[in-house]
Amino acid sequence: MNTEPSRRDSILAAAAEYFAEQGYHSAGMRGIADSVGIKGASLYNHFSSKEEILYAIALKMTRVPVEDHLLVLDEAGTPTERLTSLVDVHLRHLAVNRVEHLVSLRELSALTEEHRERVVEYRKYYQRRVRDVIAAGIRAGEFGVDDPLRAAVAVLDLMNGVSWWLRDDYDIDALVTTYVDYIVDGILGPRRGVRGGAAEAAR
Repeated sequence: MNTEPSRRDSILAAAAEYFAEQGYHSAGMRGIADSVGIKGASLYNHFSSKEEILYAIALKMTRVPVEDHLLVLDEAGTPTERLTSLVDVHLRHLAVNRVEHLVSLRELSALTEEHRERVVEYRKYYQRRVRDVIAAGIRAGEFGVDDPLRAAVAVLDLMNGVSWWLRDDYDIDALVTTYVDYIVDGILGPRRGVRGGAAEAAR
C-alpha cells in the first residue's frame, strides 16, 4: 500500500504549524524536519527547499478547492442550492486545514513569481466560478445584488475569514448553517420566496 500521500500531508501540516509559529523567513529545513519528526535528509527526499514546501501548502489550499469543491456548482439544482453546497464544502475544508490556509495567505509573497502566479490563477478561477453562479441566481431572480463579481469577492472574503478565529472544538455544522444565512440572506439578499428548500437543506 502506498503511504506517500499521507506522509506528504503530514509534512505539509507540520510545516504549516512551524511556519505559523516561527514565520516563514525564520524557518529552516532542519527546524521543519524536527517539527515533522524526521531527519533532515529524509525531508529532502520529499521537498528540495522550504519554498517548495510553502508552494505545496498553497497549492493544497487553492488547487484542491478548484478541482473538488467546484464540482458542486455543476450539479443539478438552483443557484441558491448549488451555492449552499459550495459554502458547506468550502468551510469544512477550511476547518480541517485552517493553519495551512492562514500560512498560504500570509506568506504568498514569499513564493517565487512563477509559483505565486499559479496560486493566484487558481484563486481567480475559483472567484470567477462563484461569480458565475451568483450571476445565474440574479438572472433567476433568486439574488438581489447588482454586481456578481463584487458579491463573489464578499462571499469568499467572509468564508475565508473564519481561518483567523476558528478553533478545533467549534461546531462546524452550526458554522455552515450560520454562514449560509449570512451569505444567502445577507450578502446576496434573495428575492422573496425563492430560497425554499435550500435553506432547510443547509440546516
